[in-house]
Amino acid sequence: MQIPQAFKTKISNVFGKGGEEWLTLLPERIDTYLHKWKLVNHGPVTNLSYNYVLNVTDIGGNPFILKIGVPNADFANEVHTVQIYNGKGCARIIKAVPEEGVMLLEQLQPGNMLDTLETEEEQIEQYVNVWRAIRRPIPPQGKQPTPLITNWFESLSTYRKTYTEGDRITEEHLLLAEQFIEEVNRTTKGAALLHGDLHHENILFSKHKGWLAIDPKGVIGDEYYDTISFLINKLEGKANQRDVLRYRVKRLSELLQLEEKRLLKAAVALSTLYACWAQEDNAEWEQTYQCTKWFIEFLREGHELKVR
Repeated sequence: MQIPQAFKTKISNVFGKGGEEWLTLLPERIDTYLHKWKLVNHGPVTNLSYNYVLNVTDIGGNPFILKIGVPNADFANEVHTVQIYNGKGCARIIKAVPEEGVMLLEQLQPGNMLDTLETEEEQIEQYVNVWRAIRRPIPPQGKQPTPLITNWFESLSTYRKTYTEGDRITEEHLLLAEQFIEEVNRTTKGAALLHGDLHHENILFSKHKGWLAIDPKGVIGDEYYDTISFLINKLEGKANQRDVLRYRVKRLSELLQLEEKRLLKAAVALSTLYACWAQEDNAEWEQTYQCTKWFIEFLREGHELKVR
């Protein structure tokens, strides 16, 4: 079995030695669950990220998705979150063995991504429908508690200590992100279960069920944060990226009845974190950081913005 080199590199960068050991065992684990669950392998999806995802069918020819990842708390949390959604607004889970990093999901067909819709407005409208469909309260907390988005932001301190010079996110912007995190927390109307990564590639079309989410991270936090991945996604190649981003902010604020200024502050905070993570993973981070700068510009329109 040929595992793409780009996928191997990403897993090694993110998970280190543990990821390399997992890659060594991956072909055997795939074969084990293909046999155990009586599945036929039709090859990996084209947009592999941090999990190895296969198109499979059962003995009756019914299509499914076999998802295999590094078995850790994040994977177990994703399984738990998909179970909470229970097929409503999100692809349904069939079965899972989280301790081995394996889950079987319904396959959404034809599975077109949200950005295949022709216009920004069409994409925004369907995004809003999915966003609303997966709103859930904080789930009961057991042995494996759902992580808090406020814990994610602790990575800003780690970034500051690691990247002390050279090409990096400025100290001013790190301080501004931390200031806005505090403001969003202070003004929240209450936390909820968030998807945590709701963007164009994680919303697919099913001819039977319409547009549905996939691949939730599952995190507890303010619902404003669950819009940011969409705002900054799929801007590459657009001639008017800044205008598109401004339009998305405006329309989401209107359709979801979000306070625009507060949304922009949440966007500065979370996009700064995303840029930090991307740089730490040796991935492309400048585009995300540019979005952070644009969010700050939008906030400054008609206002004087200072870091406290």
